[in-house]
Amino acid sequence: MLISEYMTPNPLTIEEDVSIIEAAELMKKRNVRRFPVLRDQHLVGIVTDRDLRSAAPSQVISFDAYERQLMPELYKLFEQLRVKDIMSRRVVTIRPEQTIVQAAGLMLQHRISGLPVVDGQDKLVGIITEGDIFKALVDFSGATLGTTVFGFRLEDRPGSIKEVADTIRVHNGRLASVLTSYNPAEPQFRHVYIRIRDLPSEQLDDLREALCSRFDVLYMIQDDGPPA
Repeated sequence: MLISEYMTPNPLTIEEDVSIIEAAELMKKRNVRRFPVLRDQHLVGIVTDRDLRSAAPSQVISFDAYERQLMPELYKLFEQLRVKDIMSRRVVTIRPEQTIVQAAGLMLQHRISGLPVVDGQDKLVGIITEGDIFKALVDFSGATLGTTVFGFRLEDRPGSIKEVADTIRVHNGRLASVLTSYNPAEPQFRHVYIRIRDLPSEQLDDLREALCSRFDVLYMIQDDGPPA
């Protein structure tokens, strides 16, 4: 799955000379957690809600008019701080033609929760966040297509997954998704997780019995999937 399928195109941005108080108020109003920062339409940084909270206490940013009159010096001090003074200048970016897995890897590596998406000319075209990654994970899993998940420990050889899939089909099952993982301690095996579309209980019982008789079944669970 590509970044272009899950990113938010034309994201909200902010100019580097905007005050941090204005940036915080705008972030709250638009209900976002980060702004790509532009200078003359070029990406020069990124500022997050954490950056703003670190720069100024939330009670300062949320001063009302009366409180500003009581503490004008303090408010003026923070009002003079600009986005460019606190933003991250070393921005990790990704291209729209790269994959969701690459985005997740970059986020883990750099311990960040969002990536600006830039095209071949380094023009900002979108943003992808951890929330988008979660949505992709749900889509990967096929969670909206069926509630039954089987976990298997299979030999890592050609055809091992096909044998399981063929058994499922013989018992009127339909595959919704297939995911695999490896344990370095057992390089000759792989764990395979197969979600199937819903079956009547009697057919599901027959299928489970057939699978358990032929394969190393780790578990069968009924996963209700994400809330509608």
